[in-house]
Amino acid sequence: MERKVTVLNKLGLHARPASEFVRCARAFNAVIHIRKDGETYSAASILDVLSANLDCGAAMILQADGPDAEQALERLAALLEEFKTQEE
Repeated sequence: MERKVTVLNKLGLHARPASEFVRCARAFNAVIHIRKDGETYSAASILDVLSANLDCGAAMILQADGPDAEQALERLAALLEEFKTQEE
């Protein structure tokens, strides 16, 4: 399964929200990847998420495979929305 999302908060996915994003991704029984600019990053790795340079306005594809794939994509997309309001 795939879902296109955009990073909306002003500071992007910096250390604090990135660690929350990774924690959330690890909670699901699914393998989750981030695809951006032709590269693939593990959503379960803080180093991968930070190295993906997910700045404000960055578009990416969340890709999930496993029994919880649909729930994982829904929750991670909602979490990105929550980050926008947290930064305001």
